[in-house]
Amino acid sequence: MTARTDLLELSIDALTALSNPGFVKRAQKDMAEGRIPQIDIAADATLRARYEDGQQTTLAPGKSLREAACTCPAAGLCRHRVTLVLAYQHWARSAAGGAEPVSDGEAAWSPAEFDDAELAAALSPATLDQARRLAATRPVVRLSAWQSSAPTPTAHLPLCSVRFFSRRALSHARCDCRLGGSCEHVAVAVWAFRQAGGLADAVIELLPRDTATSAAGLGADATAVEIMARRFLRRLWLDGSCQDWAPLEADYTALRDGLSRLGWNWPGECLDELRSLVLAQAVRSSRFDPQRLLELLAELVARIAAARTSAEQASPLLPASQILGIGVRGEVVLDHLKLVSLGLQCWRDDAADGARIVFADPDTLAVTVLERSWSREPGQAATPIVSRRVAGQALRQLAGAQVVTRGAKRRANGLLDIPALARQTSVLPLSAQSWEGIGAPLRQPGGAALARHLRAALPDFVRPRQAIAHVHVLPVAGVGNWGWDAAAQTLHASVLCCDDAANAASGDWVELALAHEAATPGAVDALAAALADTADPPWRIAGPVQLRADAVRMTPLALLTRQKAIVLQACGIGAQSLPPLQAAASTGGLSALIEQLLDELAVWARQGIRHQSGSALSRCEALAQRLETRGLAATAALLRRVLTAWREASDELPQWLATLFLLLQGLLVGTIDDEPILADPLANAPGP
Repeated sequence: MTARTDLLELSIDALTALSNPGFVKRAQKDMAEGRIPQIDIAADATLRARYEDGQQTTLAPGKSLREAACTCPAAGLCRHRVTLVLAYQHWARSAAGGAEPVSDGEAAWSPAEFDDAELAAALSPATLDQARRLAATRPVVRLSAWQSSAPTPTAHLPLCSVRFFSRRALSHARCDCRLGGSCEHVAVAVWAFRQAGGLADAVIELLPRDTATSAAGLGADATAVEIMARRFLRRLWLDGSCQDWAPLEADYTALRDGLSRLGWNWPGECLDELRSLVLAQAVRSSRFDPQRLLELLAELVARIAAARTSAEQASPLLPASQILGIGVRGEVVLDHLKLVSLGLQCWRDDAADGARIVFADPDTLAVTVLERSWSREPGQAATPIVSRRVAGQALRQLAGAQVVTRGAKRRANGLLDIPALARQTSVLPLSAQSWEGIGAPLRQPGGAALARHLRAALPDFVRPRQAIAHVHVLPVAGVGNWGWDAAAQTLHASVLCCDDAANAASGDWVELALAHEAATPGAVDALAAALADTADPPWRIAGPVQLRADAVRMTPLALLTRQKAIVLQACGIGAQSLPPLQAAASTGGLSALIEQLLDELAVWARQGIRHQSGSALSRCEALAQRLETRGLAATAALLRRVLTAWREASDELPQWLATLFLLLQGLLVGTIDDEPILADPLANAPGP
């Protein structure tokens, strides 16, 4: 067995994560050109490398690359430290006659294999004490186990991620916090893998050691807050989001305080977003979205109900603390961070402008959002949003960039803050290859694969909240029909999303929809120009997606061609000729019926149930009859129960409405036009 098998496990990707791409490329170049240092191995397995330039690097066992000693003037990492690892791997291969010296490199493993002695050797007593205090808060940890296609076990903590690049040395575990490794998060990650057991992905609530799980419930205080939330939502449904918010402010404040006392961060954030959305509607902001309003009204009910069910089970599928976001607070300062822009979202209302840059972290595959807003005085002329400055850079430049930064801060929901210090942040423009380092699940091989991924995903109301959800990158093999819907002020297009049009699967066609926004009037023209360009057509596309009637729909934010990157809302392209959209023939199938009922719910949420006329009741009675005719008897019964609660103004109204909305969403995802569903999902289900 070779003395330093831990170093033989480090791939180029691992070395890049443990140092930076520049040092790795320089070290590879030196090795390729024959500038290989002399390697000496001491009896205690300490490595020493002597270089042609007279420098010497020493790496003791159990030490990370950052802890290696080098005689060069670099204060931190340097190319000599990286070259030492590559030179040692070269030496080991030569000693083994050119064969790979590590025999178990392809064997499955788990960080749970690190015992307490190895933790004590790798981490200081003070760090282990910090880890115990962090573990006592019972954080929820999402574990990505070893796979042959992804051989780096990873623990996703609420504020950071820990990746294990070596099965023999904890010193090579990489955390994206400010310390970069050898931190309390490494110990917490190991304990989480131990608790999970096995070699499968898992989501666990880290328990104090020697503590067994038990069904505990949420308690009497939680019941009081649930009642408060139900009454608040009932009042909002009855009055509608278009009514004055002022009468609701006192109830909102009381409910928000109650959620804060319980530490229910995700319902609290949901409530805050609901309030912001209602206020955005009042000032005619482009941020308002009636579909999002329905989602938030349902999420607040469903998240609390799902957490109560989880808390009452001895072995729940998901811990209640994850569903509620208990213990999730604050932010973490990150170490060396690489971000790749996936596009820009801008908004404008009567009093302010705002922008959100969506970034992907190619290392952890996390999606983060850098958000800014700027107020305007009454009567003040609007400044072009893309001309604003964010993190010391012009928004237009930053939105179409690859960013390498130190000292960035990230919250658990993915919101990011980058300091405006040029020495800590470097910005390079996006290229046609910028997204190639992004892997699954963020990048999907086609529309059909993405649809399967979306169907298999957990519901949003049990997942940790994110500043932006379901953003994906897809390949584009061809452009189908596209055109401008003048009535909806939206550009629609069909694109074939796969790597090879000849091997396209059924369902690889993805529908694009981009609405005109006053904040960024050139975005629609930029998309139209890209779709019409046959010489350099779209090659990759990114944006938030949703599944509707078994088809993937995307709101595109950015796209790449073979020659350039196009961030749609940052483009200043001139007006394009937009062909009219060819209206598809309506089949009047089941999905159309469900869409019609969802539209009715959106009207109720905006206008208020108490302000609906008798004709609305009649329409819904007719819809219930049509649902029953199509084989959805229990769904029709649920709609009638909603109508009964409407007439009685019952406190149970928000629960029934949330159940109906979530059911309709689920039916819409799994429905094909003109094919009735024979088994109703609620046929044997109890009420909320």
